[in-house]
Amino acid sequence: MTPLEALAVAAAGFLAGTANTIIGAGSLLSFPTLLAVGFDPLTANVSNTVGLVFGSVSGTAAQRRELDGQRRRIVALAPLSAAGGLTGAGLLLLLPGEVFGAVVPPLLLVGSVLVLVQPLLRARLARAAGGAARGDRPSPALAVGVYLTGVYGGYFGAAQGVILLGLLGLLLSDTIQRLNATKNLLSAIVNGVAAIALALGAAVAWPAAALIGVASVVGGQVGARLARRIPETPFRVVVAVVGVVAAARLWIG
Repeated sequence: MTPLEALAVAAAGFLAGTANTIIGAGSLLSFPTLLAVGFDPLTANVSNTVGLVFGSVSGTAAQRRELDGQRRRIVALAPLSAAGGLTGAGLLLLLPGEVFGAVVPPLLLVGSVLVLVQPLLRARLARAAGGAARGDRPSPALAVGVYLTGVYGGYFGAAQGVILLGLLGLLLSDTIQRLNATKNLLSAIVNGVAAIALALGAAVAWPAAALIGVASVVGGQVGARLARRIPETPFRVVVAVVGVVAAARLWIG
């Protein structure tokens, strides 16, 4: 990477760490940046996953007070996230690289759309489910959803947090701030497990991963503070636009 490219990757890592803590779609910013500076999709995905795990941990640590009183819930869901992340990383390592290259554009597009429609979708699903479907403890439906989201996160991960927050908001009764903290912790577990597996079994662009890692740690701290103070809409629009542009670029070739 040139100095300018390294600066772009670091900036993307910072924004990704910030966005992950607030809405959970930071990969839609950092992954396209790695593509733009010349990495192939598979190497970009692996390096992005390894780098962003540090930002996920940073954001979670900054939201410790929102996690108070959620120990039982987290103990029930954390192993499912870990298993899902390991499954997803295994699929990424075992399936041919051409498969990943083919599914990335639609996954980016779907993730971008989910970022935009998440508030509306969450509200409609909550109304459809009714109060009886929500509780303080994880249901079997939530357990399955958390595992499958972990599989997706371990394989690719863009908008993983969006999906998680939607599931938690639909099937648990709690404030959005507390559910967002739970989402960040579960995402950190998925990313951490997947990062270890991918670092052992795939090629990692370590300079890029290190830049994203350091910058996303700072972004995670900033995002935790902004999440308590500012509206999400501007972040949603920026993240979604970047994701759509990256998907179009890959499709066009």
